[in-house]
Amino acid sequence: MYKSHIRPFLLLLFSLSTLSLSFGQGSADGDPVAGEKLFNNNCAQCHAYDAAVVVGPGLKGIEERRDYDWLKAWIQNPAAVIASGDDYAVELYEKYNKTQMTAFQSFGDEEISAILAYVKQANEAAPAAAEADGGAAVAAAGDSGNGKVFNVILVALLVIMGLVLLALLAVLNLLNQLNKGDSEVIDTRGIGQRVNDGLRSVFQNATVRNAIIVLFLLFGAKATFDGLYGIGVHQGYAPTQPIPFSHKLHAGEMEISCAYCHTGVYKGKQAGIPSASICMNCHNTIKQGSPNIQKIYAAIENDQPIEWVRVHNLPDLAYFNHSQHTAVAGLDCENCHGEIPQMEVVQQRHSLTMGWCIDCHRETDVNSKGNAYYDALLEAHNAASSENMKVEDIGGLECARCHY
Repeated sequence: MYKSHIRPFLLLLFSLSTLSLSFGQGSADGDPVAGEKLFNNNCAQCHAYDAAVVVGPGLKGIEERRDYDWLKAWIQNPAAVIASGDDYAVELYEKYNKTQMTAFQSFGDEEISAILAYVKQANEAAPAAAEADGGAAVAAAGDSGNGKVFNVILVALLVIMGLVLLALLAVLNLLNQLNKGDSEVIDTRGIGQRVNDGLRSVFQNATVRNAIIVLFLLFGAKATFDGLYGIGVHQGYAPTQPIPFSHKLHAGEMEISCAYCHTGVYKGKQAGIPSASICMNCHNTIKQGSPNIQKIYAAIENDQPIEWVRVHNLPDLAYFNHSQHTAVAGLDCENCHGEIPQMEVVQQRHSLTMGWCIDCHRETDVNSKGNAYYDALLEAHNAASSENMKVEDIGGLECARCHY
């Protein structure tokens, strides 16, 4: 729906902060659930629902700042609004280098109202969600720190206990020798020599030697099996890319939606690797002189793709559909990929093993809200169980779901 030279339909919001017009009729009764899908598929590539500026301006407060009839006319036919000489439309057109947005002629009152209702609902829910996430993050950080300290203390205690055990064995061995009659002989050895002799006798003991061998074999077996289970698991993999791309800057600070670059994430099996033309939507005017941006220009001029190194890669024997998990299940990208907006260099945060996927299917509730496909399944499940319907309850653990 978007072209490389086109800004989205909500460019009109750039100077909303200077306006205080009342909102027109037809926008208050929209369906925010439908609006979320429309927003993700049509708006999120360039706009955040809050005040953050992505490619275009943020949408927070839109319901208070512009007349609905004007917005509707602009969304459906921006060229006509500009041609009419509307001051605000012309200002936007000039502001964005005379690049004209796509006309969404198929959008009626229902679609426009739904998008606006979602934007309003998302901004009302954001403060509470941010506060809850902040508390959870602090708690998680505290738990992580406490866990590391506990591990250090545990290891230190084990080392101390091992040294104490060796010393006690040496003392016991020395006492045994004294009990055999050697006590009448004056031992002129120093305490250090006595301890050394005692330790030597301990390690010469057949039982001690056998115990050490058994422990060595057990630890060796564990290391071997851990290595075997780790084959094909690339958790922590963070390759160097041909062009250093900062997700922390683009997805974090700029809050650019994942779907803007990975266009298939809500629509298809593959999320997709962004083409150089997508980069040029912004970088035809931003940081043109940067050496890294020049690499993008060179790729376009030479008609060669940028050879990005894939980070997350499932084996060919496993079937995975992005749209099933994002658009249908409603999962966020972070569920599988980790805190992408905080990564300067993207790495594989989770193991992505079969066991990891199965655990998710066992723990995740089915997102049946507003989806009639699940009505019959939900009715049958509720008749037999009082628990929430999990993915495993609808066949999420069947082998053929992922291997066929």
